Amino acid sequence: MSNVRRPALEGTIAVRDARRLSFAEYGPRRGPAIVWMHGTPGARRQIPLEVREYAARQGVRIIGLDRPGIGSSTPYLYPDVVDWTHDLEVVLDTLAIDTVRLIGLSGGGPYALAAGAALPDRVHGVGVLGGVAPTQGDDAIDGGIIQLAVLVAPLLVAARVPLGVALTQGIRLVRPLAGPALDLYAALQPPGDKNLLSRPEFKAMFLDDLLNGSRFQTSAPINDLILFTRPWGFEAGDVRVPVRWWHGDADHIVPFRHGQHVVDRLPDATMTTIDGESHLGGLGIAQDVIETLMDLGPRRATAVPH
Repeated sequence: MSNVRRPALEGTIAVRDARRLSFAEYGPRRGPAIVWMHGTPGARRQIPLEVREYAARQGVRIIGLDRPGIGSSTPYLYPDVVDWTHDLEVVLDTLAIDTVRLIGLSGGGPYALAAGAALPDRVHGVGVLGGVAPTQGDDAIDGGIIQLAVLVAPLLVAARVPLGVALTQGIRLVRPLAGPALDLYAALQPPGDKNLLSRPEFKAMFLDDLLNGSRFQTSAPINDLILFTRPWGFEAGDVRVPVRWWHGDADHIVPFRHGQHVVDRLPDATMTTIDGESHLGGLGIAQDVIETLMDLGPRRATAVPH
């Protein structure tokens, strides 16, 4: 079990349709806000410990937000990724946040981009760490592990509830062996992820997030995979806020070419290659990511010509 210190503030927020989303907050409440969207799988505490310390030291407010079906968030399947932004607006209003920056890790990337597309007046900038690329529409690209989800999408939709229950029960069974299980997973990864997962502070963070987030339910990863195989409800060209993307050139989960493909289609985006790193490489430079994002803004959206 992990002994990582709990967030300064943690709870749930009422959103649409009598649902709730759970969140964890780090740093001072009056600081500029960053919403951190966890990977797939993951939960609200999937934020590096050094980032939490940096937030407190630099006066940055970081909010980790669970997606529906993980932690205490009500299970729910959005019709598409962009629909999530309506819940995000409620969360921001409830936490008295006017404008915000977002960071999306892996499966959190599409959600962060959706906020940039749907809420340009509130979003100063978006950071993506090894983000998933679209599988449908004009922005789609093939290849990568995500194509397995595309192939089994009908099964995922039909069986998402029992699959979520089975996943939850499976994690509960291995809870006493969570540490050795993470070590085994790390041993099977490329050098970049293996090195990061061998660092005690990252191992502690992942264990704390996994064991806390999956305590009640674990259907969010299934919902993510379903949504990633559908049109997202927006196109890359709709994301007119600045996007800064970091991607390991040895990423074995989301190929580097997927990230470059999306960056090339975004109106205002830059790619930073993390040399020699694999899928989790962005977590190792998260402080640099935050410093880069803090330079984006404050800003307001400009009118888009018709």
